[in-house]
Amino acid sequence: MVEHNPWWKGLPDPHLSAWQQRRRKWVPKWIDNLSLKPFSLNFVIGPRQVGKTTGLKLLISKLLKQVAPEQVFYFNCDFLPDVHSMERVFRAYLEFRRAAGHRTSYIFLDEVTSVRGWWRVVKGHIDLGVLAEDVVIVTGSGSLKLAGDVELFPGRQGHGVNLSVWPLSFREFLQVHGVEIEFRGSIEADMKRAWTREAEIRNLFARYLRLGGFPASVNEDPRAGEDLVRSLEGEVLRLGRSLQLVREILASVFSKAPAPLSYSTIARDTSGYSYKTVAEYLEVLRNLMILGLAQFREERIRYRKEKKVFLLDPFLAQALSRWSGQEFLPSALYEWVVQAHLLRRFGEVFYFRDSYEIDCIAGDMKIEIKAGKPHRRYPKGVRVLSESDLPLFLAVL
Repeated sequence: MVEHNPWWKGLPDPHLSAWQQRRRKWVPKWIDNLSLKPFSLNFVIGPRQVGKTTGLKLLISKLLKQVAPEQVFYFNCDFLPDVHSMERVFRAYLEFRRAAGHRTSYIFLDEVTSVRGWWRVVKGHIDLGVLAEDVVIVTGSGSLKLAGDVELFPGRQGHGVNLSVWPLSFREFLQVHGVEIEFRGSIEADMKRAWTREAEIRNLFARYLRLGGFPASVNEDPRAGEDLVRSLEGEVLRLGRSLQLVREILASVFSKAPAPLSYSTIARDTSGYSYKTVAEYLEVLRNLMILGLAQFREERIRYRKEKKVFLLDPFLAQALSRWSGQEFLPSALYEWVVQAHLLRRFGEVFYFRDSYEIDCIAGDMKIEIKAGKPHRRYPKGVRVLSESDLPLFLAVL
């Protein structure tokens, strides 16, 4: 416990020391959206390697300017073999806090999905009333949603919130590289204003397509791709799923993207698995925030129609392409980047295909992405983006 909380002994945090050494570093905005008002139970969900731990440590460094060191408790649950160990650690801290004479504390439980049944410890102590004046922040991967763990706390979150942590968007990538653009809410007007820095934005977009938005990849760590794949492998194995099938599904998606796909089409590319199993695995990968699914929408959503499968980060797409042994088309990457950005903003993305195609439908936006010039007229309200339009559009989205 002391090693996880070096501030108890007045020592610097190694994680923050490493963060300080990075060439490109930023304070994630999501930490400001967490509730620090007792009682709060906050959930922070995001893929591995996305910077959740760094965000927590930066928040802790701010808290330590306001409260006693003993009031802040951090523990990385990857170190715990089982829920009984977690119970002992939790109780030990509460006793330590009580002995120090504090009633309010800030408890950070990092990567709780490593511990099966972790929720019993937190829920039990909430029900006992011993956390009534505390703030608890729990982080984990998308398997928190898969297992339904968050839903096990109805009426028990107090002032707490649920947050999703994503890799950097292109706008955030620009900010990290010192490019700030004034946003007033009109995409057309904002794009015109962004023209003043067009060359810089285009150059950085080429970097974004290569580096994506994970902290290690943005800093061009040579191990970033391998670490990202290994972390995904760990999540898949922890959920009791087959790595080989995940590989086969991704290879099928990469070989056919950006075309819409049915579960049966993907299943035919696997080693004898059914379309039901493929659907289940795609849902797992969606909840792990690896990919997204765009349903067909006309007047209403047609759930039985083919889906568009898109990767949620360009660097992640490249790492998984190498891992699966299957390349993808540049046109697929352009479409994926737009779909991923729309998903963050609107929460869901759709597509339409008839005599013409609309690649992305989200909120009040209808977008078609063309590598060259469009060869047909599109209905009113459809924004047709060429490859050269994408950097400025995504910069202001």
